[in-house]
Amino acid sequence: MIALQLHLRNIESKDWATIIFVFALLLIVVAKSAFENRFNDYIRLLVSDKYTKIYRESSHLMSGFNALLFVVNIISFSFFIQLVLSHFDYGEKNDWVLFTRIFTLLTIFILCKFLVEKIIAATFGIEEIVEQFNLQKVTFRTYLGLLLLPFSIILFYGNYATNSLIIVIISILLIINILTYLISLKNYQNLVFGKLFYFILYLCALEIAPYYFIYYLITKN
Repeated sequence: MIALQLHLRNIESKDWATIIFVFALLLIVVAKSAFENRFNDYIRLLVSDKYTKIYRESSHLMSGFNALLFVVNIISFSFFIQLVLSHFDYGEKNDWVLFTRIFTLLTIFILCKFLVEKIIAATFGIEEIVEQFNLQKVTFRTYLGLLLLPFSIILFYGNYATNSLIIVIISILLIINILTYLISLKNYQNLVFGKLFYFILYLCALEIAPYYFIYYLITKN
């Protein structure tokens, strides 16, 4: 008689991720439909400066267009962070609780940082500089989120993640972020140099220190 041994097979559900990815894509469709001309200029951001010239006023920072892409950006980066943690055995990529925690913490961090920036900008009297600087950052970082989303989808559903690929993606993200700062400084150099001392304090307090502390906490824990 042949002895049969039954083993419990754990099937990891990815339905929650599929729903969130579809939701992100729907937000992009809504942004394109509701702001068609703006979206068409936006997707050419890397090859044309038309978008930054047209939508350079700080009043565009809190627009519906940016709000839609902000949510897409948070979803995209949350998935990528979870994939990185999973790759280095600090979590599971199919863990929806982990995704929820990352999404929540990332959202709270960005919103709190934004509110503190406005308070410090008002204190230093550099509101105009900071608002335009934030608009430039939001523009390029939401664009990064759009570019990162398809990579997150591919890496989530496939086993293509390698150390080299993850390092390359992170390096590209860091380089584009640095370029964003340089472009912003170039575009608003007249405003910045007028209050250079306060702007340097602002950069040290809110653009360097928070990320340093995050890096410190991650490496120590």
